[in-house]
Amino acid sequence: MSAVARPDDTGTAVPRFAVVGNPENRRVTLFADAVRAAGLPEPRVLPWAEVLCAGAEFVSGETVRIDSPGENAEVERLLRGVVEPTRVEGTARWYVRFTEAVREIARAASAGGATLLDDPAELAVLFHKRRCHGVLRAAGVPVPESPTSGPAAPTVGGWAETRELLRDAGLRRAFLKPAHGSSASGVLALETDGGSRFRATTSVEPGPDGVLFNSLRVRRYTEERQIAAIVDALAPDGLHIERWIPKTAQTGRVADLRVVVVAGRATHAVVRTSRSPMTNLHLGGARGDLGAARASIEASGARWTDALAVCEAAAACFPRTLSVGVDLLPMVGWRRFVVGEVNAFGDLLPRLTGFPGSGAEGLDTYGAQVAAAMSRHASTNANNEASRNNDASRNMDRDLIRGLTNNPGKDRGKIRGRNPAGSLPENGKIGTHRGRP
Repeated sequence: MSAVARPDDTGTAVPRFAVVGNPENRRVTLFADAVRAAGLPEPRVLPWAEVLCAGAEFVSGETVRIDSPGENAEVERLLRGVVEPTRVEGTARWYVRFTEAVREIARAASAGGATLLDDPAELAVLFHKRRCHGVLRAAGVPVPESPTSGPAAPTVGGWAETRELLRDAGLRRAFLKPAHGSSASGVLALETDGGSRFRATTSVEPGPDGVLFNSLRVRRYTEERQIAAIVDALAPDGLHIERWIPKTAQTGRVADLRVVVVAGRATHAVVRTSRSPMTNLHLGGARGDLGAARASIEASGARWTDALAVCEAAAACFPRTLSVGVDLLPMVGWRRFVVGEVNAFGDLLPRLTGFPGSGAEGLDTYGAQVAAAMSRHASTNANNEASRNNDASRNMDRDLIRGLTNNPGKDRGKIRGRNPAGSLPENGKIGTHRGRP
């Protein structure tokens, strides 16, 4: 195996990346493009299918990025136990296997002397909507009201419990989400008149045998028995309920924002608009006008930086994870904001560069992460070098003091003056070494 770090022109080691991902996926290829564009060695890719079956090995100096295991049928089968990747069910099994795999990756990285860009414990929270909502709420991040927030909240066993929780919380409009889902898979936007009439908007399509599939077409169900059947099928994997926030609009379409936060700083943002409650681009959503959104925020009396601060506060709940994508929901009027979700793999925004003032101008989301990882790597090297220098300084000081103790008076006058070794200042006090780096 080739060396994992090489010195640059200044003699400082540069990071060498290892990526756990699906090699054919554009997430991996876009990140590799960013690594090459930074003049760094080609990243080593560890396929998820191999890692799940045989584990992973890393070597000292590697910087490990854990990327999405999605969009690969074999990996989906290994994680969820389903042959058809468009199946909705199996997310609880996916969660258990994914988080265990991430912990194994972390153990392998630690054993090999590699560094992780993603924290296993934080990933476990990010992929658990109930826990994530509870963490955000406890930190004071504005989130939608939820009767299922946090690990101590009641569980949702099926449609009967859903109806009861909606009634008790006074929610006539709510989102029902699989606790471990992503990309709006299995999400229902529920509406009720408070009595027996319900409507659900979702991309879920039941098969003839009751098995649920994801569809690219958003549809509406108005018969309670249909809605109940879907919810009862989803419930074994865990469900989370949130108030349906009335979002603002842009050009007659509901709008929200995906904001990518890298190393604690909001760097990229895209407006997503839709005619349905789901703004996901693969469900018919479209990119909106970010400039117009910023203008609307400023016109409301709020500031663009206020919106970014909410996203950065959400990301700050996961300080050991390099990058997250925050779904920011602007309420009607563009003046107030709540966080809908925080996504561990929310950086897939091809061809989008950092917005002005972000510090990532001219870089896509992957380029910004590579730059942040390089900065972190340089900082770690500098701290290690400073620590080595301090250790050497302390050793020299101990040797000098030992010499003074063993030879009292013989060389004391000479050492009080300027010592040729420069180890002690003129006042003879340890800890104020002017001549040492």
